[in-house]
Order: sequence, then structure tokens, then C-alpha cells
Amino acid sequence: MTEQTKLNYIVGEHPDLPAPASTTGVMGWVRTHLISTPTNTVLTLLGLYLIYLIVPPVLNWAFFSANFTGELTKESCTDDGACWVFIRAWFKFLMYGRYPETELWRINLAYIIGGIPLLGLILPGTPFKKWISIYLLVIYPIICFFLFVGDSFGLMLVETPLWGGLFLTLVIGIVGIIASLPIGIVLALGRRSHMPAVRAVCVAFIELWRGVPLITVLFMSSVMFPLFMPEGVHIDKLLRALVGVALFSSAYMAEVVRGGLQAIPKGQYEAASALGLSYWKTMGFIIMPQALKLVIPAIVSTFIGLFKDTTLVLIIGLFDLLGAAQAANTNPNWAGYSEESYVFAAFVFWCFCFSMSRYSVHLERKLHTGH
Repeated sequence: MTEQTKLNYIVGEHPDLPAPASTTGVMGWVRTHLISTPTNTVLTLLGLYLIYLIVPPVLNWAFFSANFTGELTKESCTDDGACWVFIRAWFKFLMYGRYPETELWRINLAYIIGGIPLLGLILPGTPFKKWISIYLLVIYPIICFFLFVGDSFGLMLVETPLWGGLFLTLVIGIVGIIASLPIGIVLALGRRSHMPAVRAVCVAFIELWRGVPLITVLFMSSVMFPLFMPEGVHIDKLLRALVGVALFSSAYMAEVVRGGLQAIPKGQYEAASALGLSYWKTMGFIIMPQALKLVIPAIVSTFIGLFKDTTLVLIIGLFDLLGAAQAANTNPNWAGYSEESYVFAAFVFWCFCFSMSRYSVHLERKLHTGH
């Protein structure tokens, strides 16, 4: 024993001992999280039993006994497992609907010129993020309009009834998400306005759209709205659905943003007034950035709900991803394989929704919304 160690013992300073082996490593995690109490132990055993009952049959159906290769016919599916040949046969229809096959490059090009800048916007350290945002919000939608619709710059006209599959789901979901946030912010500010007329209009709008289901909004936009139009005036069904979805979602977004505004202390407003800032500068530079950071989880939850609600457009004759899956099931040559199409559609929706959820968590950590 060294002189320093002896001195430490004399003055009462002892070296730190290692943690008990039962509290570290895998066994420590198991003791802490799975069998810490008798109740937790019973629940853990019950959970393991349910996993044993559910997971192996699902894996066997989806992978081990599934059919992945072969001719694109029903005869290629002979085992008891999933027939993923069905998805291969209908993949184009599930992704693009009835969009002309010779024009699919237009959709794929839009995915590329939009996906790469979006990836750069998400990744940290990317330069010129301001210009990338302007491109995605202003220039990119115009490019997509001419690419998707055509009838200009030598492109063939593709009418919206031919749009479908995941392509249509993304169009409705992205347009609804992008449009609902700014409209919701304006409505939230209007609802908190001190001007009675503005506040009354915003309250009436929000409560009206929140008081009816989305399926009713879609029915009204598809069936009732054309009856009020002048003779000879026709508005595309997809455009009517986009407007209905955006307005419906903006009402919910307004309440989410209003919750964030109410969470800001009154002292923030008073500090802005003391600095001589106008109302719009106060909201733009001080109040709104803090409010939006506080409600990031609620905003993303609203976006996820809107993205999943796009499946309701099937009732007005628009075949999104789920509608395309149901249409494929009705084909007599592939009768009896509806499970595969629904599982595939559910998996695609889960990928997009899970990605939005994870990015929300990343933003919360980056912006330190808990402090």
C-alpha cells in the first residue's frame, strides 16, 4: 500500500468501489426493467408467452414459407405463406395508379429533384439551407405541377383520374401538410386577437371544420360543391379534395398552435413591448418560435394523422395506396390474396409515419424544447 493510499484511509477518503455485478450489464438491465418486482416478473413472462404465440407464425407466413419468386401469376403461389408475387405483379399500380407507363419518368424525376434537397435540408451541416427551403416551398411545387399534369413543354396531358397509388397519397398528404401549418398559424393568431370580428371569424371557422368528420368534407367537396358552381364551370375533383383536406387539417393545427401560444409566459410579451417591437415582429421573432418548439410533438402527430387520413379519398373515387390495394384485390385472377396487399400498404404507411416521428424526436433534442 502506497503512502498516498494510507493517507487517504487515515483522512477517511476511500477509493470508489466498482458497482455490484448484479446492477450492471445485461443482467443488471434485466433485473431493473423486467423482474424488479413480482408484478413486473409476471408481466414479463406473460409478454414473452404472447410473443411466442404471435411472432413465430407471423414470421413463418411473411418470410419462411412465403413466395417471392416465380412467374407473375397466381399459380406461382403454392405454399401456405404470403404470396409476395402478388405485390410484384401489382407494384406499378400500387405505386403510380393508372398513370401512363411511358410517363412514369416524370414522377420519378420529381422524387429525385425533391428528395435530394429535402435530404440536404434534414441533414445537419448542409450549406444554403435557406435557399433549399425556398426552392422546396416555391419552385418545386411549380415544377411538380407541370411534370405531373403535363400539356405543356411538350409533355403529354395526364388527367388526375389516372393518378393513384402511393403517388396520389404523397400528393394529398404533402399538400395538406404544407398548407395546413401556415393557415393554422394565422387562425391561431386570429383566435387570440383582440379584435372581436377577427376572433369571431376564426373561432367560427375552427369550430365548423372541427365539428364535422373528414369523410363529410370530402363528400361535400365532391358532390355538393359542384352544384353551387355556375353553369359550365368545373373544378377538378382532386383539387377540391386537396382544398378540403388542407382546410380540415388547418383547423386542428390552429388549436395545436394556440396551445403553444398560451404556454408562453406573459413576461415574453411585456419584454417585447419594452423593446418597442410591433405586434408582427413580436410574434415572428419572439413568441412564435418558442410556441412552435413547444408543440413540435403535437404538430407532428397532426401531420401523421393527416397522412393516414388520405386513405378516405377512396370514397370519392380517388385511388390512393389503400384504394389501389383494394382495387387489386378485386381482380378475379388474384382472388384470395388481400392480406398481402393490406400488409404491404400498412408497411408503407408505417415507414413514412415512423420517419416523421423519428425526425420529430431529433428536432426536440436539437432545439432543447424541454429547457
